[in-house]
Amino acid sequence: MRILHTSDWHLGQHFIGRSRADEHHAFLHWLVTQVKAENIDVIIVAGDIFDTATPPSYARALYNQFIVELQSCQCQLIILGGNHDASAVLNESRTLLQHLNTHVFASSSSELNQQLLVLHNKQQQPAALLCAVPFLRARDLLQSQAGQSATEKQSSLQQAIAQHYQQLFALAQRYNSQHQLQLPIVMTGHLTTLGVTQSESVRDIYIGSLEAFPADAFPPADYIALGHIHQSQQIKANTDIRYSGSPIALSFDEANQQKQAWLIEFSSNNKTVSSLAIPCFQPLISIKTPLDSIKPKVQQVLNSLEKNKVLWLELVITETDAYLTDLQQRVEAELEGLAVELLRLRRQRNEQLGGLIDDAQASLAELTPSQVWQARLSSESLTDQQQQQLTNLHAQVLAKVQETP
Repeated sequence: MRILHTSDWHLGQHFIGRSRADEHHAFLHWLVTQVKAENIDVIIVAGDIFDTATPPSYARALYNQFIVELQSCQCQLIILGGNHDASAVLNESRTLLQHLNTHVFASSSSELNQQLLVLHNKQQQPAALLCAVPFLRARDLLQSQAGQSATEKQSSLQQAIAQHYQQLFALAQRYNSQHQLQLPIVMTGHLTTLGVTQSESVRDIYIGSLEAFPADAFPPADYIALGHIHQSQQIKANTDIRYSGSPIALSFDEANQQKQAWLIEFSSNNKTVSSLAIPCFQPLISIKTPLDSIKPKVQQVLNSLEKNKVLWLELVITETDAYLTDLQQRVEAELEGLAVELLRLRRQRNEQLGGLIDDAQASLAELTPSQVWQARLSSESLTDQQQQQLTNLHAQVLAKVQETP
């Protein structure tokens, strides 16, 4: 049994006004070729298939076309809902896709056996058990209780998630026992686990008040395939817990990451895990530089790219030049004639001043929501405790706004 673990496709994403359609098309074509070349039996997509709850028509077309192209490979496809995905969108074709060797798990089920699936190899023999856990929303697990403190809510939610995983794992064990089998147990999830490395494109999941789930609360499955974190990594734990990461860079701070998928092979009670490097379909980079070094630094990057590739660029101008009022025009003059698209121009923050370089010069696009919030708080006469309480409330509200239904 050979399983390919991927996640966080974010089909339909626009990156600072640029469509990712060509990149996603290239990635999905690459994925089909890998399924054939590596003789993959199962693909697990651990959440965030789409970037929004209402994906554009071309994103749905990419999704459907990929499933059609996969049919010649005799490969099972497992689709898990993420926090960006709307259950209704994924479920609208779920029954139809079952006839195309595709199983969709858009949300958790009150019937646990609906989340247990036997995975078959190409010889149609049972080869693994899948405990299919999508993004778990608080309303799916808990009933709100009046009077609970934030700490109590976090504890209750953590216990509910852990119980959901433990009950599913026990169900898989019973299946093995009842059928006198020893199939490896694979589990999935879409959440933040303690100890991960994040990037700026990841929207922290605040399920109720839970910020991260402890790794030791997962059951001792043979492999746990996670999504939500965009950097591929293995969690330090007794259980084999891994994030595949996103297949394309979704923010500039992911530009230097080697994107990959995990290939898991079970054979004769043994397991091996290796990585499949994903090609970069659209180069992008963030460069911190003074104004007079822009051209040589950008040219150095361009020299390393394939011909006819256009570089998507973020420039962070260091503080010596960041105060210039005609900065945009000067930067554009430096980049003239180069195969680049300047997607974002930022000024380096002066951390010693504890704020923005110049409120009048900094545009809203240069600031994160947290920076805007802190700038607003600084104009109020508040105690440290009041500021902290308001900041905590702001983080929870922001997460609710960003979380798709």
